[in-house]
Amino acid sequence: MKRSAPPPAGSISPPLIRRKIESATTSKAVASFFKPASQKEPEKLVWRTVNHSLIIGQYNVPQKPPQPRTLPVKIAAFDLDDTLVTPNSGNKWARTAVSWKWWDPSVPGRLKSLHDDGYLLVILSNQSAISLKDNPKTLKKDMASLANFKNQASSILKQLDLPVSIYAATGQDRYRKPRVGMWEEMLEDHDLHADGAVDMAHSFYVGDAAGRDKTDKRRKDHATSDRDLAANIGIQFHTPEEFFLDETTEPYEHVFDPTKHLELAKPSCSAVSDAKESLISTPFTKNSPHELVIFCGSPGAGKSTFYWNVLQPLGYERVNQDILKTRDKCIKKAKELLEAGLSVAVGAE
Repeated sequence: MKRSAPPPAGSISPPLIRRKIESATTSKAVASFFKPASQKEPEKLVWRTVNHSLIIGQYNVPQKPPQPRTLPVKIAAFDLDDTLVTPNSGNKWARTAVSWKWWDPSVPGRLKSLHDDGYLLVILSNQSAISLKDNPKTLKKDMASLANFKNQASSILKQLDLPVSIYAATGQDRYRKPRVGMWEEMLEDHDLHADGAVDMAHSFYVGDAAGRDKTDKRRKDHATSDRDLAANIGIQFHTPEEFFLDETTEPYEHVFDPTKHLELAKPSCSAVSDAKESLISTPFTKNSPHELVIFCGSPGAGKSTFYWNVLQPLGYERVNQDILKTRDKCIKKAKELLEAGLSVAVGAE
């Protein structure tokens, strides 16, 4: 067997040197992994859900030393989309956890000032694109939507790094604005449900769904739910432009203002401290074998509650446009029930 010729003098290659590959796992992360649970720092952002409908996130920043809470508490509550943040891509909604920017550069500083002034910071947001229902057909999409929302909220809260509670209503129920379910849940979470625990005169809500007409700078508001939420709670309301940019308050008149009708009805009503327990001095009675009741009221006014608590026990059938979808179907259904000799209550949820 022939041996290969030796390499020429001076051409011997240097020995191979193994390069040290830096691990993406830091020594701090490794140490944390092996640290007992009792010694680990608690997560700043903790999530939970209520009634398979309401998503709640609590971002905690430990205060050293802990500051005692003084009552009554002032609450600064905000909508999320197009109030605190807006998409940075030109899309209507932020599609990823990082595709957002502050609605205005002044937002973080303003929120920090409120925190320093002793305000409790809260976010109340409708998130109907998320579903918490167990639907096998949409499970993958629903899980992706939920994960995207949580990742985006986490990114926002970490950048802000202030104690903030975020509430996201995903269903058509008591939590959805302008209903006050999210506010009530927040009061329970912070042990502020007792009378006098909240400084209602100095608390406020900021949101873009204010029922404003189109201008050269802004499109027409898609709803009045933020303005109506503040009215239902009984606190001040501001648009983002008014609160963050100090713009002049735009004139606005409610198309339907329930308080005007309550004023007219005062002689026949017994006022009580808790609006949820308001009692009419003359109870509702059924005067004819079959009757037609037509509900008229803004979202969250209590139409559904009145039906289930008062009319349904009296035998009234319900015709609901949110269920039947069209006005024609509602009229047809109401006629059928009336012709059958039944009493009917008509309205939306």
